[in-house]
Amino acid sequence: ALHTYIPESDVQQLIALILAGGEGAPGNDAVPLFFADDDLLAACRPRGLPIGNLTSQFWSNCYLHGLDLFVQRQLGCRPYLRYVDDFALFSANKRELWQWKSALVARLAALRLRMHEASAQVVPTAAGVPWLGFVVFPDHIKLKARKVRHSTRRLQAQYAAWRAGVISFAEFDATVQGWINHVRCADSWGLRLHVLSQFELRGRLHPGAVAPRR
Repeated sequence: ALHTYIPESDVQQLIALILAGGEGAPGNDAVPLFFADDDLLAACRPRGLPIGNLTSQFWSNCYLHGLDLFVQRQLGCRPYLRYVDDFALFSANKRELWQWKSALVARLAALRLRMHEASAQVVPTAAGVPWLGFVVFPDHIKLKARKVRHSTRRLQAQYAAWRAGVISFAEFDATVQGWINHVRCADSWGLRLHVLSQFELRGRLHPGAVAPRR
């Protein structure tokens, strides 16, 4: 599918090298996925890409462009979102959404892809729609609880490393500012107050910025 959009032979060779680098990526030791036209050798096919490989964002747009067209033109779903491999379809008809899900499972299988069943559910928007680490409600946005726990532990570890002299304040500062810029996409003022108030610096570390550096 990538060769359809990228016909240059030298770029194709580079793509092959990058894909080969994913042979040791997490997921290659998972239970192999088999599709209708597979033979036993399919179990030897590597899966995954190196973590943090920025090509995946671009390649997903090439590889899943046909899926976008299928959703909008054949299923007739106009309220549709996709970012890399996360996508959401919207409809006022619950039965229609279940039918779309079945059609998408078949379409993705043709691309040798499979949905994560636990997260691919039909839910009312009033209950909150999980999206890119957030839960989006009609009138507000929350951060996923799992993300809060993970980021809090990371900030605490970075703070301890700075107090121990392992990292500079600039490095700790960058971690905090990166977290603030991420969570401010949600309604997170109270969360920022709660998390950042535990760090003792010169001056107070408030939810919107880091205290002056020493």
